[in-house]
Amino acid sequence: MGIRPWVKISEVSRIANKWWTYRCDRVRLPDGSESEYHSIETPGSVMIVPVDGEGRFLMVRQYRYLNGRESLEFPGGGIVAGLTVEESAVRELVEEAGCVADDMRVLGTHNPWNGVTGELCTVFLARGLHPACGVGDPGEECVVESI
Repeated sequence: MGIRPWVKISEVSRIANKWWTYRCDRVRLPDGSESEYHSIETPGSVMIVPVDGEGRFLMVRQYRYLNGRESLEFPGGGIVAGLTVEESAVRELVEEAGCVADDMRVLGTHNPWNGVTGELCTVFLARGLHPACGVGDPGEECVVESI
């Protein structure tokens, strides 16, 4: 016998902005009982793993409000409306790491928080890095580090 799926009875979008929609679903659980399930819908995200000519990873240090501290991470962010996944990855690499890549390849896709969202994050490997002129996100302050 397989695992029985939950059945959506209804859904209500509670709050929406340009980054995500907060949703509340009414679901029927495998035991027949009903419950609420709260989730966030997004258009998806990208993460870029930039590798320089010496084999070092470029990472960005930035402040993360919800954790109240700095975080060292690969460049990435949400897919912007009107841009493809690839264009969003190029944009994030310029915004956060200040570079462009001669070669960007998809490594795969994963769901980074599968209990909260169905969001899929596409991960890219970026090589052949060159400095780029670009405008950063006004809400982010990033420091690039080679690891």
